[in-house]
Amino acid sequence: MRTLALSVLFFALHLPAQPARNGMFQRWDKNRDGSLTRDELPERIRGNFGRVDANEDGKITLGEHQAFLRKRAGNRPQQNRMPAQLRGAIQAHLDLPYANDDNPRHRLDLYVPKEPKGNDPLPVLVYIHGGGWKNGDKNGGGRRVAEFVASGKYAGASIGYRLTGEAKWPAQLHDCKAGIRWLKANAGKYNIDPERIAVWGTSAGGHLVSMLGVTNGREDMEGALGDHLAQNSRVACVLDWFGPSNLFTIHEQRGRVQKQSPESLLIGGYAKDVPEMGRSASPITHVTARCPPFLIAHGDRDGTVPFAQSVEFVEAMRKAGVDPAPVLLQFEGAGHGKGIGGPDLTRIMTTFLDLHLRGQEAELKSAKLPSFQPKR
Repeated sequence: MRTLALSVLFFALHLPAQPARNGMFQRWDKNRDGSLTRDELPERIRGNFGRVDANEDGKITLGEHQAFLRKRAGNRPQQNRMPAQLRGAIQAHLDLPYANDDNPRHRLDLYVPKEPKGNDPLPVLVYIHGGGWKNGDKNGGGRRVAEFVASGKYAGASIGYRLTGEAKWPAQLHDCKAGIRWLKANAGKYNIDPERIAVWGTSAGGHLVSMLGVTNGREDMEGALGDHLAQNSRVACVLDWFGPSNLFTIHEQRGRVQKQSPESLLIGGYAKDVPEMGRSASPITHVTARCPPFLIAHGDRDGTVPFAQSVEFVEAMRKAGVDPAPVLLQFEGAGHGKGIGGPDLTRIMTTFLDLHLRGQEAELKSAKLPSFQPKR
Protein backbone atom coordinates (compact mmCIF):
# COMPACT_ATOMS: atom_id res chain seq x y z
CA MET A 1 0.00 0.00 0.00
CA ARG A 2 2.85 2.36 0.85
CA THR A 3 4.51 1.63 -2.52
CA LEU A 4 1.30 2.47 -4.36
CA ALA A 5 0.99 5.74 -2.46
CA LEU A 6 4.55 6.67 -3.34
CA SER A 7 3.85 5.92 -6.99
CA VAL A 8 0.79 8.16 -7.02
CA LEU A 9 2.77 10.87 -5.26
CA PHE A 10 5.59 10.57 -7.79
CA PHE A 11 3.36 11.02 -10.80
CA ALA A 12 1.27 13.70 -9.15
CA LEU A 13 4.43 15.72 -8.71
CA HIS A 14 5.16 15.73 -12.43
CA LEU A 15 2.22 17.25 -14.19
CA PRO A 16 4.02 19.00 -17.08
CA ALA A 17 1.91 22.16 -16.94
CA GLN A 18 3.83 23.21 -13.85
CA PRO A 19 7.55 24.10 -13.97
CA ALA A 20 8.66 22.27 -10.82
CA ARG A 21 6.97 19.05 -11.92
CA ASN A 22 8.44 19.21 -15.38
CA GLY A 23 11.84 19.99 -13.90
CA MET A 24 11.80 16.88 -11.72
CA PHE A 25 11.14 14.67 -14.76
CA GLN A 26 14.08 16.32 -16.52
CA ARG A 27 16.39 15.88 -13.52
CA TRP A 28 15.66 12.17 -13.40
CA ASP A 29 16.15 11.92 -17.16
CA LYS A 30 19.91 11.59 -16.73
CA ASN A 31 20.80 11.03 -20.37
CA ARG A 32 18.42 13.73 -21.62
CA ASP A 33 16.68 11.46 -24.11
CA GLY A 34 13.16 12.53 -23.11
CA SER A 35 12.29 9.26 -21.36
CA LEU A 36 12.88 7.47 -18.05
CA THR A 37 14.27 3.97 -17.67
CA ARG A 38 13.69 1.88 -14.58
CA ASP A 39 17.23 2.59 -13.37
CA GLU A 40 16.72 6.36 -13.66
CA LEU A 41 13.81 6.27 -11.21
CA PRO A 42 14.35 6.52 -7.45
CA GLU A 43 14.61 3.01 -6.06
CA ARG A 44 11.50 3.37 -3.90
CA ILE A 45 9.15 3.59 -6.91
CA ARG A 46 10.80 1.28 -9.44
CA GLY A 47 8.34 -1.47 -8.58
CA ASN A 48 5.55 0.47 -10.27
CA PHE A 49 7.46 1.07 -13.50
CA GLY A 50 5.38 -1.43 -15.47
CA ARG A 51 2.10 0.26 -14.56
CA VAL A 52 3.18 3.46 -16.32
CA ASP A 53 5.16 2.00 -19.25
CA ALA A 54 1.97 1.52 -21.24
CA ASN A 55 3.56 0.21 -24.45
CA GLU A 56 6.03 -2.00 -22.55
CA ASP A 57 9.05 -0.72 -24.42
CA GLY A 58 11.18 -0.37 -21.30
CA LYS A 59 10.91 3.39 -20.90
CA ILE A 60 8.46 5.98 -19.64
CA THR A 61 7.86 9.00 -21.86
CA LEU A 62 6.42 12.29 -20.74
CA GLY A 63 3.26 11.34 -22.62
CA GLU A 64 2.95 8.03 -20.80
CA HIS A 65 3.16 9.53 -17.35
CA GLN A 66 0.64 12.20 -18.35
CA ALA A 67 -1.68 9.46 -19.61
CA PHE A 68 -1.22 7.62 -16.31
CA LEU A 69 -2.23 10.73 -14.40
CA ARG A 70 -5.26 11.29 -16.58
CA LYS A 71 -6.39 7.69 -16.16
CA ARG A 72 -6.06 7.76 -12.37
CA ALA A 73 -7.44 11.19 -11.61
CA GLY A 74 -9.51 11.97 -14.70
CA ASN A 75 -9.70 15.43 -16.20
CA ARG A 76 -11.52 18.29 -14.59
CA PRO A 77 -14.22 19.31 -17.08
CA GLN A 78 -12.52 21.99 -19.10
CA GLN A 79 -15.73 23.78 -20.02
CA ASN A 80 -15.96 24.79 -16.36
CA ARG A 81 -12.88 26.94 -16.92
CA MET A 82 -14.89 29.14 -19.26
CA PRO A 83 -16.82 32.19 -18.05
CA ALA A 84 -19.92 30.86 -16.32
CA GLN A 85 -22.26 33.24 -18.14
CA LEU A 86 -21.13 31.89 -21.53
CA ARG A 87 -21.14 28.14 -20.91
CA GLY A 88 -24.76 27.69 -21.92
CA ALA A 89 -24.10 29.20 -25.33
CA ILE A 90 -21.19 26.91 -26.27
CA GLN A 91 -20.83 23.24 -27.16
CA ALA A 92 -17.41 21.90 -26.19
CA HIS A 93 -15.71 18.92 -27.84
CA LEU A 94 -12.72 18.18 -25.62
CA ASP A 95 -9.48 16.23 -26.00
CA LEU A 96 -9.90 15.38 -29.67
CA PRO A 97 -6.81 13.44 -30.87
CA TYR A 98 -5.35 15.15 -33.93
CA ALA A 99 -2.30 12.94 -34.55
CA ASN A 100 -3.76 9.44 -34.23
CA ASP A 101 -1.56 8.54 -31.27
CA ASP A 102 -1.87 8.26 -27.50
CA ASN A 103 0.24 11.30 -26.62
CA PRO A 104 -2.00 13.56 -24.47
CA ARG A 105 -0.20 16.59 -25.90
CA HIS A 106 -1.58 15.70 -29.31
CA ARG A 107 -5.08 16.80 -28.42
CA LEU A 108 -7.20 19.81 -29.23
CA ASP A 109 -10.44 21.25 -27.87
CA LEU A 110 -13.08 22.51 -30.28
CA TYR A 111 -15.83 24.96 -29.30
CA VAL A 112 -18.87 25.73 -31.43
CA PRO A 113 -21.84 28.00 -30.70
CA LYS A 114 -25.11 26.30 -29.86
CA GLU A 115 -26.92 28.97 -31.85
CA PRO A 116 -24.68 29.98 -34.77
CA LYS A 117 -25.50 33.09 -36.76
CA GLY A 118 -26.59 31.83 -40.16
CA ASN A 119 -26.22 28.45 -41.82
CA ASP A 120 -22.82 28.89 -43.46
CA PRO A 121 -19.74 27.14 -42.06
CA LEU A 122 -18.15 29.26 -39.34
CA PRO A 123 -14.70 30.81 -39.34
CA VAL A 124 -12.45 29.50 -36.56
CA LEU A 125 -10.32 31.29 -33.97
CA VAL A 126 -7.57 28.90 -32.83
CA TYR A 127 -5.70 29.64 -29.60
CA ILE A 128 -2.18 28.32 -28.89
CA HIS A 129 -0.91 28.64 -25.32
CA GLY A 130 2.32 30.14 -24.04
CA GLY A 131 4.67 29.03 -21.26
CA GLY A 132 8.15 29.33 -22.74
CA TRP A 133 7.56 26.13 -24.79
CA LYS A 134 8.26 24.22 -21.55
CA ASN A 135 5.09 24.81 -19.51
CA GLY A 136 1.39 25.38 -20.00
CA ASP A 137 -1.39 23.43 -21.68
CA LYS A 138 -4.39 23.89 -23.95
CA ASN A 139 -6.98 23.89 -21.19
CA GLY A 140 -7.18 27.67 -20.79
CA GLY A 141 -7.91 28.21 -24.46
CA GLY A 142 -11.64 27.83 -24.00
CA ARG A 143 -11.77 30.88 -21.78
CA ARG A 144 -9.77 32.85 -24.36
CA VAL A 145 -12.08 32.14 -27.29
CA ALA A 146 -15.36 31.91 -25.35
CA GLU A 147 -16.67 35.41 -26.05
CA PHE A 148 -16.12 35.05 -29.79
CA VAL A 149 -17.77 31.62 -29.92
CA ALA A 150 -20.73 32.70 -27.77
CA SER A 151 -21.41 35.51 -30.26
CA GLY A 152 -22.48 32.83 -32.74
CA LYS A 153 -20.16 34.21 -35.41
CA TYR A 154 -17.11 32.01 -34.76
CA ALA A 155 -16.04 28.55 -33.74
CA GLY A 156 -13.01 28.29 -31.48
CA ALA A 157 -10.25 25.79 -30.79
CA SER A 158 -7.26 25.29 -28.50
CA ILE A 159 -4.35 23.13 -29.67
CA GLY A 160 -1.93 21.31 -27.37
CA TYR A 161 1.67 20.62 -28.38
CA ARG A 162 4.74 18.83 -27.05
CA LEU A 163 6.89 20.79 -24.63
CA THR A 164 10.67 21.02 -24.66
CA GLY A 165 10.97 18.44 -21.88
CA GLU A 166 9.65 15.91 -24.38
CA ALA A 167 10.71 17.13 -27.82
CA LYS A 168 12.90 19.78 -29.44
CA TRP A 169 12.15 22.11 -32.32
CA PRO A 170 10.51 21.79 -34.83
CA ALA A 171 8.20 19.31 -33.05
CA GLN A 172 6.14 22.17 -31.60
CA LEU A 173 5.45 23.66 -35.03
CA HIS A 174 4.73 20.25 -36.55
CA ASP A 175 2.21 19.60 -33.77
CA CYS A 176 0.38 22.87 -34.37
CA LYS A 177 0.31 22.28 -38.12
CA ALA A 178 -1.10 18.79 -37.58
CA GLY A 179 -3.83 20.33 -35.41
CA ILE A 180 -4.73 22.79 -38.18
CA ARG A 181 -4.82 19.98 -40.76
CA TRP A 182 -7.13 17.97 -38.48
CA LEU A 183 -9.51 20.92 -38.22
CA LYS A 184 -9.61 21.24 -41.99
CA ALA A 185 -10.14 17.51 -42.51
CA ASN A 186 -13.04 17.53 -40.04
CA ALA A 187 -14.53 20.86 -41.10
CA GLY A 188 -17.67 19.33 -42.55
CA LYS A 189 -18.44 17.36 -39.39
CA TYR A 190 -18.39 20.48 -37.21
CA ASN A 191 -19.66 23.00 -39.79
CA ILE A 192 -16.49 25.09 -39.79
CA ASP A 193 -14.81 26.80 -42.74
CA PRO A 194 -11.35 25.32 -43.49
CA GLU A 195 -10.31 28.42 -45.43
CA ARG A 196 -11.14 30.89 -42.66
CA ILE A 197 -8.88 30.00 -39.75
CA ALA A 198 -7.21 32.63 -37.56
CA VAL A 199 -4.49 31.68 -35.08
CA TRP A 200 -3.92 33.54 -31.83
CA GLY A 201 -1.19 33.01 -29.26
CA THR A 202 0.57 34.62 -26.32
CA SER A 203 4.34 34.62 -25.69
CA ALA A 204 5.63 31.20 -26.86
CA GLY A 205 2.17 30.71 -28.35
CA GLY A 206 2.64 34.04 -30.15
CA HIS A 207 5.87 32.67 -31.59
CA LEU A 208 4.13 29.49 -32.79
CA VAL A 209 1.22 31.28 -34.44
CA SER A 210 3.71 33.60 -36.14
CA MET A 211 5.56 30.56 -37.42
CA LEU A 212 2.29 29.14 -38.74
CA GLY A 213 1.69 32.38 -40.60
CA VAL A 214 5.13 32.92 -42.11
CA THR A 215 5.43 29.28 -43.23
CA ASN A 216 2.08 29.21 -45.07
CA GLY A 217 2.67 26.95 -48.06
CA ARG A 218 6.11 25.76 -46.95
CA GLU A 219 6.07 21.99 -47.47
CA ASP A 220 9.53 21.65 -45.92
CA MET A 221 8.14 23.01 -42.62
CA GLU A 222 4.94 20.94 -42.63
CA GLY A 223 6.06 17.80 -40.83
CA ALA A 224 4.42 14.41 -41.30
CA LEU A 225 2.29 14.04 -38.18
CA GLY A 226 -1.22 12.60 -38.24
CA ASP A 227 -3.49 11.14 -40.90
CA HIS A 228 -4.42 14.29 -42.81
CA LEU A 229 -1.32 15.08 -44.85
CA ALA A 230 -3.45 15.76 -47.91
CA GLN A 231 -4.67 18.89 -46.12
CA ASN A 232 -2.61 22.06 -45.88
CA SER A 233 -1.95 24.06 -42.72
CA ARG A 234 -2.48 27.52 -44.21
CA VAL A 235 -4.03 30.11 -41.92
CA ALA A 236 -5.95 33.22 -42.97
CA CYS A 237 -4.54 35.64 -40.38
CA VAL A 238 -2.41 35.79 -37.23
CA LEU A 239 -2.82 37.43 -33.82
CA ASP A 240 0.57 37.47 -32.09
CA TRP A 241 0.63 38.73 -28.51
CA PHE A 242 4.23 39.48 -27.40
CA GLY A 243 5.85 36.47 -29.08
CA PRO A 244 9.59 36.14 -29.89
CA SER A 245 10.48 36.69 -33.54
CA ASN A 246 14.29 36.62 -33.76
CA LEU A 247 16.24 34.16 -31.60
CA PHE A 248 19.54 35.73 -32.70
CA THR A 249 18.82 39.14 -31.17
CA ILE A 250 16.56 38.41 -28.21
CA HIS A 251 19.37 37.96 -25.66
CA GLU A 252 21.12 41.25 -26.36
CA GLN A 253 17.77 43.02 -26.41
CA ARG A 254 17.06 41.61 -22.96
CA GLY A 255 20.43 42.87 -21.77
CA ARG A 256 21.26 39.57 -20.12
CA VAL A 257 22.34 36.08 -21.09
CA GLN A 258 20.51 33.12 -19.57
CA LYS A 259 22.33 29.80 -19.43
CA GLN A 260 19.06 27.90 -19.70
CA SER A 261 16.84 30.34 -21.56
CA PRO A 262 13.55 29.02 -22.95
CA GLU A 263 14.85 29.64 -26.47
CA SER A 264 17.98 27.58 -25.80
CA LEU A 265 15.91 24.71 -24.45
CA LEU A 266 13.73 24.90 -27.55
CA ILE A 267 16.51 24.67 -30.15
CA GLY A 268 19.32 23.01 -28.17
CA GLY A 269 21.59 26.00 -27.52
CA TYR A 270 22.07 29.67 -28.27
CA ALA A 271 21.03 30.58 -31.80
CA LYS A 272 24.56 31.71 -32.70
CA ASP A 273 25.89 28.29 -31.65
CA VAL A 274 23.21 26.35 -33.53
CA PRO A 275 22.51 28.79 -36.38
CA GLU A 276 20.54 26.39 -38.57
CA MET A 277 18.10 25.72 -35.72
CA GLY A 278 18.08 29.40 -34.80
CA ARG A 279 17.05 30.37 -38.31
CA SER A 280 14.46 27.59 -38.51
CA ALA A 281 12.81 28.72 -35.25
CA SER A 282 12.91 32.49 -35.91
CA PRO A 283 9.75 33.78 -37.62
CA ILE A 284 11.64 36.78 -38.97
CA THR A 285 13.83 34.59 -41.21
CA HIS A 286 10.80 33.17 -43.01
CA VAL A 287 9.11 36.47 -43.88
CA THR A 288 8.01 36.88 -47.50
CA ALA A 289 5.47 39.07 -49.26
CA ARG A 290 3.03 36.14 -49.08
CA CYS A 291 2.62 36.39 -45.29
CA PRO A 292 -1.02 36.61 -44.12
CA PRO A 293 -2.32 39.65 -42.20
CA PHE A 294 -0.79 40.10 -38.73
CA LEU A 295 -2.10 41.86 -35.63
CA ILE A 296 0.62 42.16 -32.97
CA ALA A 297 0.19 43.39 -29.38
CA HIS A 298 3.24 44.00 -27.18
CA GLY A 299 4.18 45.91 -24.04
CA ASP A 300 7.09 48.33 -24.43
CA ARG A 301 8.41 47.45 -20.94
CA ASP A 302 8.49 43.71 -21.55
CA GLY A 303 11.64 42.28 -19.96
CA THR A 304 10.99 38.69 -21.04
CA VAL A 305 10.31 39.16 -24.74
CA PRO A 306 11.54 42.69 -25.49
CA PHE A 307 9.29 45.01 -27.46
CA ALA A 308 12.12 45.32 -30.00
CA GLN A 309 11.31 41.77 -31.14
CA SER A 310 7.96 42.91 -32.51
CA VAL A 311 9.43 46.11 -33.94
CA GLU A 312 11.99 44.04 -35.87
CA PHE A 313 9.34 41.64 -37.06
CA VAL A 314 6.97 44.34 -38.30
CA GLU A 315 9.78 46.15 -40.09
CA ALA A 316 10.82 42.93 -41.85
CA MET A 317 7.26 42.35 -43.06
CA ARG A 318 6.93 45.92 -44.28
CA LYS A 319 10.23 45.67 -46.18
CA ALA A 320 9.05 42.40 -47.74
CA GLY A 321 5.91 44.14 -49.00
CA VAL A 322 3.38 42.18 -46.94
CA ASP A 323 -0.07 43.46 -47.88
CA PRO A 324 -1.97 44.38 -45.84
CA ALA A 325 0.81 45.75 -43.69
CA PRO A 326 1.06 44.28 -40.18
CA VAL A 327 -0.64 46.20 -37.37
CA LEU A 328 1.43 46.75 -34.22
CA LEU A 329 -0.25 47.78 -30.98
CA GLN A 330 2.29 49.23 -28.53
CA PHE A 331 1.04 49.11 -24.94
CA GLU A 332 2.89 51.89 -23.16
CA GLY A 333 4.36 50.85 -19.84
CA ALA A 334 3.09 47.27 -20.11
CA GLY A 335 5.23 44.25 -19.26
CA HIS A 336 5.18 40.63 -20.38
CA GLY A 337 1.46 40.01 -20.64
CA LYS A 338 0.75 42.45 -17.81
CA GLY A 339 -1.12 45.48 -19.07
CA ILE A 340 -2.06 43.85 -22.40
CA GLY A 341 -5.84 43.83 -22.63
CA GLY A 342 -8.95 45.91 -22.12
CA PRO A 343 -11.94 47.05 -24.20
CA ASP A 344 -9.80 48.82 -26.82
CA LEU A 345 -7.82 45.66 -27.55
CA THR A 346 -11.00 43.55 -27.70
CA ARG A 347 -12.57 46.03 -30.11
CA ILE A 348 -9.49 46.06 -32.38
CA MET A 349 -9.20 42.30 -32.26
CA THR A 350 -12.88 41.90 -33.19
CA THR A 351 -12.48 44.34 -36.07
CA PHE A 352 -9.38 42.49 -37.31
CA LEU A 353 -11.20 39.12 -37.25
CA ASP A 354 -14.34 40.51 -38.86
CA LEU A 355 -12.20 42.09 -41.59
CA HIS A 356 -10.07 39.07 -42.47
CA LEU A 357 -12.46 36.21 -41.69
CA ARG A 358 -15.89 37.70 -42.37
CA GLY A 359 -15.16 40.25 -45.09
CA GLN A 360 -16.43 43.28 -43.22
CA GLU A 361 -14.68 46.41 -44.43
CA ALA A 362 -12.58 48.25 -41.85
CA GLU A 363 -9.34 50.18 -41.54
CA LEU A 364 -6.77 49.29 -38.91
CA LYS A 365 -3.51 51.07 -38.20
CA SER A 366 -0.67 50.61 -35.76
CA ALA A 367 -1.22 52.53 -32.56
CA LYS A 368 -0.04 53.22 -29.03
CA LEU A 369 -2.39 52.20 -26.25
CA PRO A 370 -2.12 52.78 -22.50
CA SER A 371 -1.28 49.85 -20.27
CA PHE A 372 -4.51 48.21 -19.20
CA GLN A 373 -5.18 48.10 -15.47
CA PRO A 374 -8.24 45.96 -14.71
CA LYS A 375 -10.50 47.18 -11.94
CA ARG A 376 -10.21 45.19 -8.73
